[in-house]
Order: sequence, then C-alpha cells, then structure tokens
Amino acid sequence: MKNQISASILNADLLHLEEVVRKLEAAKVDMLHFDVMDGVFVNNISFGIPILSALSEATSMYKDVHLMITDPLRYVDAFAKAGADMITFHLESESNPMAVINAIHSSGCKAGISIKPATPADTVFPFLDKVDMVLVMTVEPGFGGQGFIHEMTDKISEIRREADKMGLSLMIEVDGGINHETAPLVWNAGSDVFVVGSYLFRHSDLVEAVNGLRFESQEAVKA
Repeated sequence: MKNQISASILNADLLHLEEVVRKLEAAKVDMLHFDVMDGVFVNNISFGIPILSALSEATSMYKDVHLMITDPLRYVDAFAKAGADMITFHLESESNPMAVINAIHSSGCKAGISIKPATPADTVFPFLDKVDMVLVMTVEPGFGGQGFIHEMTDKISEIRREADKMGLSLMIEVDGGINHETAPLVWNAGSDVFVVGSYLFRHSDLVEAVNGLRFESQEAVKA
C-alpha cells in the first residue's frame, strides 16, 4: 500500500499559491489539503470557498478539504461546487454526523470524519462503514507548526483494527506534526494519508522532502 501525501497550504506562501501548486505537482504530491477555520470551532480563521475555487481552476490535483467549522452541513454544497474532492468534517461539530455524511456523498464528494486529540477512537466506530476516510488529529486543530502528540498513534491503531475487523478499505489520514521522524510512526500505526505542511514548505528541497517521507515510512515497515 502506498502512502499518500496531502500538502497543507495553510503553511504555504499564500501570495504565490499558484507557483506553490506547480511545485507540488512537480514533486508528485497526491493531494492539496485545505484547512478551513471559522474562528468559532477553532480559535483561528483561515480561508474558504474563494481560495478553493480559484485553485480548482488552476490545477487538477485532488482537493482534500478539512472543515474545522461549527456547522459543516450548511456549507457542504458550496465547497463541493468550488471543487472539493474529499470533504472532511469534525465529529465534535454541531451538525448531525449522518446528515453531513449524506450531504457530502450527495454532492458527489468523498466523505471524511475527523476527531480531535481528546476524542476517543471508538466515537467514530459507528460511522466507519459510512465514510471514506477518518482523519485523526495529532495536534490540537487551529494552527500549523505544532508538535506531534505521540499518544495519538494508539488511536490510529484502534481505528485501523476496527476497520479491518469490519472488512473495510478505509483511509486513515493524520494531521499535525508530520515529518521524517513521525511519518514512520503513523504509517506503522495504520495510517496511509499524511497531511504535511510546515515540514514541506520549510524544507530546502520539496522533492527531497516528499520522497523522504515516502521512503522513511516504507523503510520503517521493513525494520
């Protein structure tokens, strides 16, 4: 199984986003990750539909949209129309989870559900066969550049075991503090999609950073 890299543009040079996307395409990054924050669900405000729509015109890269907002149900259709391929919402939001999942699928997008570090793994078990992906936050959502919370590897493993028990080919994505040291940890725990921001965009060689993440995680399995 190949690990996939979803580049978080929250940490990119927002003044030159199209140039950033071209570099990500050349580095064979799998997805663009959009961290959408409303200043209520998390204590930060980022970007929304206009940025997604603009970049959808500029690239065919897979758009991985992470809604860190209070009422995701209200905005599903708008993000789908703006070019989202995957829409992930938080179980801790105020919207009814099944209503959001159904709305996402009805919009033609893949559906993901995310949980914060303090939320137990088993809270997503009832939804595993309803979604395409579970996103495990390995930092507190809201700001980039935080340190990886190592205890979250146990949560990843719990979700992977339950998904396997149910016979599901579920994607598990991790977001927060992913670099060449932590990527092998989450890969071994059972994740297959890495959200990477600071590590990619602060690296002197983007291609080297991407290849290194893939190599380090694959080598960890052999060790």
